[in-house]
Amino acid sequence: MATKKIIATDQAPAAIGTYSQAVQVDSTLYLSGQIPLVPATMEVAGEDFETQVVQVFENLKAVCEAAGGSLADIVKLNIYMIDLANFAKVNEVMSRYFSAPYPARAAIGVKQLPKDVQVEMDAIAAL
Repeated sequence: MATKKIIATDQAPAAIGTYSQAVQVDSTLYLSGQIPLVPATMEVAGEDFETQVVQVFENLKAVCEAAGGSLADIVKLNIYMIDLANFAKVNEVMSRYFSAPYPARAAIGVKQLPKDVQVEMDAIAAL
C-alpha cells in the first residue's frame, strides 16, 4: 500500500482553499498550484511579471524543501499565464532556478488566475 504524507510549511503561502501545499505518495511529490503570494503577508508580490514569477519559484522551492527535496527534483512543471507574451521572461527566470536536464513543462495561457495574479505553477517531483 502506498504511503501518503501531507507536506506543509510556513515558508510558502498557506493553502487558501480545500487543498494541501503538497502531497507525497511514496517518492512522488505532487505540488499544488502556487501563485505569487508572499508567505509572511499573504499579499501578492509586486505588480510586474518578473517579480511574480520569482515569488512563485521561491514558493515552489520552499514546498520542495519542506518535503526534503529541491527544485532539481521537479520532473514536470505546469505554468499558467494570463499573457503568453511573457513566455521568454518565464524562460529567463526559470534558467536562474533550473539547470539541464530541465523538467518536462507545459506553458498554458489562461483567462484569469486567483487574486488576479499573472502566473501560477504546479509541479510533480521525484524525491
